[in-house]
Amino acid sequence: MDRDLSEDDSVVDLSFEAESPLAPPTELLERLPGYDWLLQAGRGQTFFPPLEALGRPQEQRSWSSFLEHRVPVMTEEVAREALLSFVNSKCCYSSTVAGDLVIRELNQQTLCRYRLETFSESRISEWTFQPFTNHSVDGPQRGASPRLWDIKVQVPPMFREDIRKFQVPHSSLVKECHKCHGRGRYKCSGCHGAGTVRCPSCCGAKRKAKQSRRCQLCAGSGRRRCSTCSGRGNKTCATCKGEKKLLHFIQLVIMWKNSLFEFVSEQRLNCPRELLAKAKGENLFKDENSVVYPIVDFPLRDISLASQRGIAEHSAALASRARVLQQRQTIELIPLTEVHYWYQGKTYVYYIYGTDHQVYAVDYPERYCCGCTIV
Repeated sequence: MDRDLSEDDSVVDLSFEAESPLAPPTELLERLPGYDWLLQAGRGQTFFPPLEALGRPQEQRSWSSFLEHRVPVMTEEVAREALLSFVNSKCCYSSTVAGDLVIRELNQQTLCRYRLETFSESRISEWTFQPFTNHSVDGPQRGASPRLWDIKVQVPPMFREDIRKFQVPHSSLVKECHKCHGRGRYKCSGCHGAGTVRCPSCCGAKRKAKQSRRCQLCAGSGRRRCSTCSGRGNKTCATCKGEKKLLHFIQLVIMWKNSLFEFVSEQRLNCPRELLAKAKGENLFKDENSVVYPIVDFPLRDISLASQRGIAEHSAALASRARVLQQRQTIELIPLTEVHYWYQGKTYVYYIYGTDHQVYAVDYPERYCCGCTIV
């Protein structure tokens, strides 16, 4: 059961912090109760969510609305208008064909698309650090760190993916910077601390080859100011930003993910399935809850089997590593029409799919590109 955090347990949002440039050696860090594994593994660990009770029991459903539902019949007029709209959206398609073609046959089929969405939350923790700027330290002296699944955070809207990072309360430790050993600066690698480098023009000879005059670039010194450190001979430590100390703490990373399973019933026509997966459909059935149950009595057996398979796959994939917050399953009707038409002695085919009458033209005649007919 989640517990409410006290004021001292407030969570610091780190979603916009930069990534750490270098991990410290584990021997610098101390053991925190309940987080010893972080030092042993040297990496983040996924925390298993607590077990929760299942949602409501499965209910009997009536599919009378499906049996009574009728998709509007596709007519020649609507089929021609759909093709004209498609052609007008293409710069290289002639609209003459769409106006003059003769429609010979309309083969219509209504498909069903099943979709399952599972919105889940997973949590991992890892050691991280940031420059210490002499602010108050929320360390173990303020109490034991809460368990990761006891930390309450604001959940984003359902089915909207997000990743956020938070500082675990009472997990902070202040240590000397392991990169510069507490100096805040380190020797420049470009000039090795000298502040100057050999002149690239005269190669340190003070004069150019076969010339008596001194080198103009270095004024005859043979050296130039180091551009890497601006002549200082050292650079500010990039790890501690010159602060000399680092604040180490355990970071909670929460990931909200929306897993998707889709299935489109079998078609007897030859329209590409990837188009049907994205087609706009008419909603027939929607079931949303913390847990949804497989559909077992739908008139199309393939849809019932898809529902059972999708729920089983999501359950197996998420049960051991994430907490399921919400599930949603829907069934949509997708109209599909195969149009056979005649134009200039040849027979062609195009498809109209979705409730918004999208068109897929297989071999549309009179296509052009840059003024040249595509043969």
